[in-house]
This record gives sequence, C-alpha cells and structure tokens, in this order.
Amino acid sequence: MHRNKELYDFLLDHAEEITEEWYRTLEKNDPSGVYISEDPDVINNVKRQNYEFHLAFFKIFVTEKEEFLSNLEKWIGEVAQDEEHLNTPLHRILKEFYRTQEMYISRIDQFVEERQDKYTIKEITSWYQIVDLTMFKILVRFTEEHTNYSQKRFQKQQELILELSSPIITLNEQVALLPLVGEVDESRAKIILEKTLEECSRLGVNHLLLDLSGVAVMDKIVARELGQLIDALKLVGVETTLSGLRPEIAQSAVQLGLNFGKVSIKPSLSNTIKVMELSL
Repeated sequence: MHRNKELYDFLLDHAEEITEEWYRTLEKNDPSGVYISEDPDVINNVKRQNYEFHLAFFKIFVTEKEEFLSNLEKWIGEVAQDEEHLNTPLHRILKEFYRTQEMYISRIDQFVEERQDKYTIKEITSWYQIVDLTMFKILVRFTEEHTNYSQKRFQKQQELILELSSPIITLNEQVALLPLVGEVDESRAKIILEKTLEECSRLGVNHLLLDLSGVAVMDKIVARELGQLIDALKLVGVETTLSGLRPEIAQSAVQLGLNFGKVSIKPSLSNTIKVMELSL
C-alpha cells in the first residue's frame, strides 16, 4: 500500500534541499559533537552522510521492507563507528533522526497538497505510518551499533591505559624493571601477566625487577596473579626480584598464600639495582 514511485521520485528530487535545510537549522549551542564542527572536511562528511541517508531511506517507497533495511545496514555501520559520531552524545544524534523524520513528513504533506485529491486517505496514511515505523527501527539498530562500537572503543582505551601503566623498562641486556603503581585489579593483573611475559621474551632478558612500592592494596586475586607471573617467568628462564613490599602488603600476601620462597626480595628498588650492579 505504501509503495509509490511518484512519491519516491518527488522525495529524491528534494534530497539535497532537505540536507541543506537540515544542516542550516542545526542547533549549534551544544558544546560537543559532530554538528558544531567548523572543520570543512567534517562538515562535508556529515552532509554527505545525511544526504546518503535520504537516498537509502526513500527506497522504502519502491522496495520491499526487508531489502530496504538490508541496504541501510551499510549506512548504519559506517555512521555508528564514525569517530566524529562516537564523540557525539547519543541523545544528540537521535534528536537529528527525529528532525529528519519531521522533514520527511513535511515533504509528504507538500506532495499530497500539490496533487490534491489524487490519492486516498488510506494511501496517504500508509506513507506516514511507514515513515514512523521505519525510522523507529532505524533508531533501534543505530543505537545498538553506536553502543557496541562505543563499548569496544572504551575497552581498547582501557587496555591501552593498562598497558601504559605497566611498562617494562630495560636496565641492561639482561635485566628489566617492572614498576607497578596504583590499584591492581584482576583485569589489570591478567594484562600485566600477559604483557610481561611477551616483553621479557622479546627483550631477551633473564632477570626482572618487580617493584611493588607503588601498590597500595593486594587482594587474593592479585596475589594469585602475581604468583602465577613469577612462576611463568621462571618457566621461560627469567628470575624475579621483588622490591618495595610495604609491611601491610607483605602481611596480606602471606595471609593470602603468596609464596615468597621462589623469589629474591629486596627492601627497595634502589637497593635492588645497587646489588644487581655489583653482581652483574
């Protein structure tokens, strides 16, 4: 009932006009997001994305719904993972979908008015209904994809932060230093284990100085991961020397079952380095 080639052609003829009107009437008082950028490349890109959305959306009037939604998936995927849109609040993006829908309704009103009694109320109503229903489905899919990419990006950022917060520093060809600072939770402990083994193997060192003077709390999980790290390093031929164990951390480690008998322990990092320099 809603498919109509004449309406499709009419909307297609007004696609560029809709994009220009949409961009011209954007609210520019929002302090963040793609819509306030003054970068010509960003502006041209967001206009292109808006225009291509019209081209894809209007096909609902000439194609089957399933085919239409399938074709629109590519647009949703591109925009949802676009860096500029990922840096734009989701509610702001959804607002622009609704503004675009209002523009579509306005153009359909114009189409109907210019043709007076050519189409029945039932036909006209079906156009409004399909626009509303289709836009709702697009909003759901876009929100899913935007949220998915946002979570993936956040996870990658967290992993990078964790990696940077656990740097392996080479002291010479045989010895490396891993200074742990701040809170070590289970997630960070697992990354430390994986990255430390990789780096020690890559660097070819045979001794790791593990300084814990910057660690404030050690729970059972962290103690287990630390013990696994020491054991794993030993299996690949890397001896471990611990330093900087605060009294409360040492007490907690013993209570949690961390076996210090497998490693050398020094009171401080400076003392460790001094001893290592004398023995190397």
